[in-house]
Amino acid sequence: MVRLRANFEKAPWWLSSLVFGVIAAGALPPIHATPLLIPAFVGLVWALDRCATTGRGFYIGWWFGLGFFSSGLYWVGHAFLVDAAKYGFLAPIAVVGLAAGMALFTGLVSCLTLLFSRWRRLDLAGLILTLAAVWAAIEWLRSWLFTGFPWNLIATTWTEYEPVMQAVAYLGPYGLGLLSIVIAAAPALLATNNSRTFVIVSYVALAAIAVGGVVRLSGVPAADVAGVRLRLIQPNIDQRLKWKSELRIGHVRRQIELSRRAATDGAAPTHIIWAETAVPFNLAGDPALKRVLGTIAPKGGLLITGAPHALNTPEQGQQLFNSLHAIDDTGTLVATYDKMHLVPFGEYVPFRKLLSFSKLTAGRLDFSPGSGPKTISLKGLPPASVLICYEAIFPAGVVDAETRPGWLLNVTNDAWFGNSAGPYQHFAAARLRAVEQGLPLVRVANTGISAVVDSYGRIRDRLPLGVSGTLDSALPAALIAPPLYGRFGDVLTLIVVIVFLFAGPIFFAIRKGQGRLQKNKEKTIA
Repeated sequence: MVRLRANFEKAPWWLSSLVFGVIAAGALPPIHATPLLIPAFVGLVWALDRCATTGRGFYIGWWFGLGFFSSGLYWVGHAFLVDAAKYGFLAPIAVVGLAAGMALFTGLVSCLTLLFSRWRRLDLAGLILTLAAVWAAIEWLRSWLFTGFPWNLIATTWTEYEPVMQAVAYLGPYGLGLLSIVIAAAPALLATNNSRTFVIVSYVALAAIAVGGVVRLSGVPAADVAGVRLRLIQPNIDQRLKWKSELRIGHVRRQIELSRRAATDGAAPTHIIWAETAVPFNLAGDPALKRVLGTIAPKGGLLITGAPHALNTPEQGQQLFNSLHAIDDTGTLVATYDKMHLVPFGEYVPFRKLLSFSKLTAGRLDFSPGSGPKTISLKGLPPASVLICYEAIFPAGVVDAETRPGWLLNVTNDAWFGNSAGPYQHFAAARLRAVEQGLPLVRVANTGISAVVDSYGRIRDRLPLGVSGTLDSALPAALIAPPLYGRFGDVLTLIVVIVFLFAGPIFFAIRKGQGRLQKNKEKTIA
């Protein structure tokens, strides 16, 4: 490790930081190469340790972030290629611009880490603990600043390792991400004369988390909600064709046909669920269409579907919402939810008075935000918290704090991003929400990935990306009480961050005291 660090220090600092950021992105879905976090964060720690100024430290973090976010968010460019003639030229600008903007957060992480560690005169172990704590705090910051974009949190790397993933039930995604960075960066100490105790303790902690997850999952019964049989419809409609006026009726007919298929196991569905904007019409204002869709709603059950929702009132004027509607077997619209977290430039254009170009989605009118999160009542089902597309990525914003739901319903249209990493990353984030809240997740996506996930984040069944079909499933039961993160939310994040910020100085003081004791012993012997 000493020779490795010596060779590393010969490379240009900006290039090595960029490369380590790209390596870190390999730990994200769909690759899930979690061990890649080790070289990535060991390299980042070494770069910060040799950094002369906090200003240089900011740029080290920025270059790391540029590599991390450009590799992890490359799929954003696919959305601009749906209408390539109009927006294609913006694809590379959007990817690089978004990555450069998001890298400001990692630059801030590095700068604050150096400021704190040098103020407290910490050693390398203290720097690692400080880096992890500050990274978790900045991940939380980017979950709400400028409307928030908590995509690709470090914790998402663990969604393919279900025992470790259970830690988000107690620590939240930011807490698990913090521990992940400590564990990944710990081998940086092997290139110094520092004790290996820190490294050993870090990996013992990882083993303890994994064992705790195994215990949590062992003996858990596969309980289901009685009397509920869901049918998820994944039509796999290409985004380039989805809103063509001559094809829209055909898209609806195709989904009606899928909904009417006989159940392969003989258990008829009680509720049918379509994806985000599966009905490409203003369903709430179309009585004839509601009557048609009512004919496929199961007797005594519901058809639940996404659709745009247009309103025109004297007070607000013309408004457009991205909505979810529930229709009963009489064709009556019995429940509606309007999306709250809208996608900038996708569903609305920020600074509309300054920017004149249209949003990426169909139509020139910007969508208006709803009033979520809220729990809605659906006939024959436990109360549900609806998450339309993007809303599933916000850890602390998926349930109404006043009325706990019995399940999470995520409808989405990831056709914008083709067969890229985007849909896999989106699904991974949604799975974490199930574990954090102790609630089952039902996810219905136009092109995939549609799935039913239990309250521990385990996948009951799914339809893969890029196929057309139906998925019939029971609805898993919710946990009786929410886990710690579901109960206290980001208060836990604050506690964990503070503990680790103080852990650095404490660990350094202990090591310093041990060094003095050793020197005194040597003097006594001499």
